[in-house]
Amino acid sequence: MTREVLLTRTGQPFLISGSGTLGWDQVSANLIQQGDNVLVLNTGYFGDSFADCLTTYGAQVDQLRAEFGKTVDLSEIEKALSSKKYKAVTITQVDTSTAVLTHPKPVADLIAKHSPETLLFVDAVCAVASEEIRMDDWGIDVVLSASQKGIGAPPGLSILVASQKAISTFNARTTPIPAFYASWQRWLPIMNAYEKGTPAYFATPPVNLIYAYHEALSQILRGNLSLEDRLKLHGQTSKRVKLAAEELGLKQVPVDASAAANGMTALYCPEGVKASELVPIFLTKGVIIAGGLGTRKDLYFRIGHMGVTAVNSARGDIDHVISVLKEVITEKSVQT
Repeated sequence: MTREVLLTRTGQPFLISGSGTLGWDQVSANLIQQGDNVLVLNTGYFGDSFADCLTTYGAQVDQLRAEFGKTVDLSEIEKALSSKKYKAVTITQVDTSTAVLTHPKPVADLIAKHSPETLLFVDAVCAVASEEIRMDDWGIDVVLSASQKGIGAPPGLSILVASQKAISTFNARTTPIPAFYASWQRWLPIMNAYEKGTPAYFATPPVNLIYAYHEALSQILRGNLSLEDRLKLHGQTSKRVKLAAEELGLKQVPVDASAAANGMTALYCPEGVKASELVPIFLTKGVIIAGGLGTRKDLYFRIGHMGVTAVNSARGDIDHVISVLKEVITEKSVQT
């Protein structure tokens, strides 16, 4: 079912106890060797962190940093791929810090054109099951995610799927893997055994999370909605929230509407109001929001609307969120 969600026929899943962050360690430890060149397309806080992880494992990292609220220009990516051989390119499909959406396919197309041997890593923690991902058709080599957010299970399960090209790269490495827990040398036999239904052990699996993950995938793939319909509902929910914000005079962090995530919305605070003031007010009204991240963390706030909140309108979650958003922003605007 993990393969079905990511639209891959031959991808190798790794389901390991840990947060989505473990995915960074997995690709850095297993697919990158000391001195390898890696290009990071940075659209926010999580691009910074992915770059830090790669550097920790010895990669030579170049970063193309987008302006805050924007994506990296494709012409810059093309120029970089033409000027140097990269072992891998990384994308944060939805940077949770900014709600900026980077579409993987145009980047994959550039790699196929200019550097087909280069691997494409997609950090899709905030994208799986809420944004379109076609792993095989687009030529993505690693999709890394986690059990929460769009999938809708509790947090604590690192979910990663590697293409056969990535597995071949792993098998061809010439230096020892600089990790113990994150080593595919240890985990690949376990995953193969799980799939065959035979016993195997390396580290204790998060059995309760596996059951929850199975149920979440069952609801996504075996329920009344197709995956395509589910993604459409995320888009519709996103438009509702963003339109309500626009009517209140709130400006989105993503500069271009086409580069705004479907599973979350990031909004600048009203003039004279800090995110740290808004978070507790929303909480008293039964809605949990988050402030920003990084140096601008008090200038904007973030609303998540993915998974069951986006696809089950009978719950009334989005109605409640929009109602509280209007109430709080109207009150704060009057006060300021």
